[in-house]
Amino acid sequence: MEKRLLSEPEGYEFLKKAGVPVPEYAVAKNRAMAEEYAQVTGFPLVMKILSPQVIHKTDAGGVITGIMNSTEAGEAFDRIIRTVSDRVPTPGIEGVIIERQMPQGLELIIGGKKDPAFGKIITFGFGGIYVELFRDFAIRVLPVGPEEIRGMVRELPGSGLITGYRNNPPLDEKALLDTISSISRLFFTSPEIEEFDINPLILYRDGIIAVDARVYITDETDNPVCEESDAVSPDIFYPGSIAVIGASSDPTKIGYAVLRNLLSFPGIIYPVNPRHQTLLGMKTYPSVPALPGPVDLAVITIPAPAVRGVVDDLGNKGVKLVIVVSSGYRETGEAGKVLEKELLASVKSQGIRLMGPNTLGIMLPNKKINTTFDPISAQPGHIGFISQSGAIITTIVDWSLPEEIGFSAVISVGNQSDLGFVDYLRFVDHDPDTRAIILYIEEIKNGCEFIRVVREVAGRKPVIALKSGSSKKGKIAASSHTGSLAGSYEVYQAAFRQAGVIGVVSLKEAFSVAELLASEGYPKGNRAVIITAAGGFAVLASDYADRYGIDLIELRGSVLEELDAFLPSGWSHENPVDIIGDAGAERYARTFDIMIRRQDEWDIAFVIAVPSAVLDPRHLGQEIIRFSKSTHKMIVGCLLGGDSMKQGIRVLRDEGIPNYEDIEDAFKAVGRAVRDL
Repeated sequence: MEKRLLSEPEGYEFLKKAGVPVPEYAVAKNRAMAEEYAQVTGFPLVMKILSPQVIHKTDAGGVITGIMNSTEAGEAFDRIIRTVSDRVPTPGIEGVIIERQMPQGLELIIGGKKDPAFGKIITFGFGGIYVELFRDFAIRVLPVGPEEIRGMVRELPGSGLITGYRNNPPLDEKALLDTISSISRLFFTSPEIEEFDINPLILYRDGIIAVDARVYITDETDNPVCEESDAVSPDIFYPGSIAVIGASSDPTKIGYAVLRNLLSFPGIIYPVNPRHQTLLGMKTYPSVPALPGPVDLAVITIPAPAVRGVVDDLGNKGVKLVIVVSSGYRETGEAGKVLEKELLASVKSQGIRLMGPNTLGIMLPNKKINTTFDPISAQPGHIGFISQSGAIITTIVDWSLPEEIGFSAVISVGNQSDLGFVDYLRFVDHDPDTRAIILYIEEIKNGCEFIRVVREVAGRKPVIALKSGSSKKGKIAASSHTGSLAGSYEVYQAAFRQAGVIGVVSLKEAFSVAELLASEGYPKGNRAVIITAAGGFAVLASDYADRYGIDLIELRGSVLEELDAFLPSGWSHENPVDIIGDAGAERYARTFDIMIRRQDEWDIAFVIAVPSAVLDPRHLGQEIIRFSKSTHKMIVGCLLGGDSMKQGIRVLRDEGIPNYEDIEDAFKAVGRAVRDL
């Protein structure tokens, strides 16, 4: 597919088609034409070389501004032709474009391109000197609606330059929004437009005009369709019987680890190995046809070249889902790609769904299902974790045990030859044990469908996503890891925001947010109250609230009188509510009672406590639980310290109330949750 850059006049016609104003212009082939057209176009003028070989016109000496009469126009024509011919080998000059030089205004940039994961995207930012000043831009995956376009403009740090600030009046924001909308619509519906950028787009108090555009077109004639995969019944992940193909007696083999991890499975297990009569105390069968009953799920651990040979037999047994743990497929090169393509064709011909290949498998701790070869089994809980890296899964599961974090599902997506993120999202969405979802993503195969599905899921359950590959080296590593090209990190972040997904930058942050939302759900707003007996942490909490976009409510009138009635005279008399260092659980409890009665005035309560001779942490934990159960608000525990506070922390964890041992982590997690409310 060949890509061609439109000439500047053709680019202007593209903008006109989108309804975007452009300067009056003409193309001169010689000096006489330049002088003639200059009189018609009007002054001042700018003249630019017209050549497909000259992309950066200014660098080639192909731009002259401030032309005030026809004589200057003729001289400028000669100088441009001469300079470009000297600097550019075989420049292929088609003429010189003459256009009105527009007055100064706010210079902006609008661009569009095709992303390998999400298709056509639109970008918007500040042009001219502001590119270096702000180094910021907004991205949206197309198509976009009016509210998303407005949000795109308003999210930039320098948006005050458009909406007005101090003594600077607002510019024509409506013209800007209409322009972005028109260009986005034309780009999205025109398959032949591959890429474009308009720089600068000049915005005034009244009106807007585009003075330069680069547009690349191809011979494409059809817009790609947003593919929709066949829905998978969640029931296939809840098998009554499991066959392990390649079960082993050797503790160093994957087939042994998978069989061992399934010992607690309450259903029927069929080990398959022709060299053994029994394995781990279970009757073992020589082949799939020898199995005495139906099989719901099969876990395959044998070498990749032998996998296809058992697929037909599994189809005859009525298997609905096959988990191919084996590696040696697409991730290894061309020969592996062929094997994977053949495997996919085989399972499809049998009506079987495929998980993997090259996958760690799946854990459903609440159902006592663990088809992985991870040496550690996750504890039951309410977080669904879907990861594109098996190594990250094994590390997180190991870390989760001392942290007392539980999972409803742990899913390794593998190569996503058949089932992928969209299918697993649908599954955890329907899973009653899952209250929050974490995604670790290296690449998305069908970004259009992913956005559609994850938006639906995020409307019901919180979805938190960590995308790898933000650095150049990270992008290369992600590509080699998954066997395919990862898309732009910034585009992924934009897609997450559009779909209501909470984007995070670390695994620690992902689980910090997920634990909070799995326990408390989304807050109704960002109005917060802080209750503490530690003055120093009250000051820090105020700083963190401001940093992470959490509004501390103002205490007024009768609420101050109610607190004054029992708190020592030296209490803070403001929010954070510092109830003084000699506070026991009873003083916290009486403060909670007032906040319970006033719960329509706040959305989030942070309870910060430190070790004290007069404080019983267990009693405080019980009072925080009562506080939580007496409201429909988000309650966040910050019981700080070491061993002396563990009993209180244990009480909170037993009731599923989050506790943070670093108060910044607490405010950061809540800030992520409320950012897009």
